[in-house]
Amino acid sequence: MIDLTVTDGIAEIVLNSPRKLNSLNEEALAQLSQAYDAAAVPGVRALLLRGEGKAFCAGRDISVVDPANDDAYAFLGERVTPLLQKMAAFPAPTFAAVQGACLGVGLGLLVATDVVYVAEDAKIGSPFAALGAALDSGGHWLFTERLGTHRALDLIYTGDLMTGAEAVTSGLFSRSFPAGQLLEHTRDIVARVAAGSGGAYRISKALVAEIRDSRIGLWTAMEEENKAQGILSGTRDYTEGFSAFIEKRKPVFQD
Repeated sequence: MIDLTVTDGIAEIVLNSPRKLNSLNEEALAQLSQAYDAAAVPGVRALLLRGEGKAFCAGRDISVVDPANDDAYAFLGERVTPLLQKMAAFPAPTFAAVQGACLGVGLGLLVATDVVYVAEDAKIGSPFAALGAALDSGGHWLFTERLGTHRALDLIYTGDLMTGAEAVTSGLFSRSFPAGQLLEHTRDIVARVAAGSGGAYRISKALVAEIRDSRIGLWTAMEEENKAQGILSGTRDYTEGFSAFIEKRKPVFQD
């Protein structure tokens, strides 16, 4: 089950099948896609994805999979990848709060999220070695890009799991918190970001994606920044931000 609430401009999407460790079947993936569609409405300024219970997401629900007839390519290519692309393109900053197990497709959900905060004792990695299967949902890219080839293959070959604290120290994700404080801290940060300038965030999100995917160099990126600042300088948020700074007050952004 996937739950969605929108409060004060913040969409919160919850993977809510704790007895299954929030593992995802085709129906759950469809519901999650629908939740992102429903959240992408005017007035939503930030999104938080989390899992209910002791795990964030244990990956694909393989309890209903018949390996003799499983079309893994169709499941991933027609169900998972389009969802992750939709998540990555969400028009506002996105965050995930990760506790407990985060494996397989669950890891893919994090690949498609802008900022990831994890519990210090979360369990993150690739258990596929024990299944005769390959890491999927963008996991190879994530591990190689952020950890390097040797560490990526170490995790893939052994199936060993990283703690959340280790994942942050290694540069895989952004911050770690004690498990009991994770959601509170994440919600506080999301609320702070939701009060910021949506237009400026969208431009930075697009530029970071271009640097990542197109490998543009320093001077090309700098020129893109110059263009972005030129665009933003004509917006009401730009005027409000500078005015608030000069008047020594908190800005009220609208874009």
